[in-house]
Amino acid sequence: MDKLDRALISRLADDARVSLATLSRSLGVARSTIQARIERLENTGVIAGYTVKLGEAARRGRIRATVLLTIEPRAQPAVLSRLRAQPLVERIHTTSGRFDLLLQVAAETTAALDALLDEIGAITGVRSSESLIHLSTKLDRAT
Repeated sequence: MDKLDRALISRLADDARVSLATLSRSLGVARSTIQARIERLENTGVIAGYTVKLGEAARRGRIRATVLLTIEPRAQPAVLSRLRAQPLVERIHTTSGRFDLLLQVAAETTAALDALLDEIGAITGVRSSESLIHLSTKLDRAT
């Protein structure tokens, strides 16, 4: 990837719906060059797809939490299978240190969040959990 590729990716990360003509003008290269670069970046897997980033208005009313889990040895595959089946679990990360998994969850109500946390805690192989409710977002660089 060169400087033009990085600039192109940066512009697409800001607005994936921007037209080829606008990208061409802002980057100072031909429209065909932009199109070829995007196709190459897609074909090589650098650009894996395009998505919608929800704004605060769409997230309003959802209660989000981070859940830290400690898992019994060798129980991770079964625990992950159960967590993946739960639609309120948005993300699952493995971690190093004291906890084995970090989950991002979201629910419409505190009662739904409470029920979800109970379900997660009852999964065979989950040794312990710690939940952190998200109060406000001060920075979000996710695309």
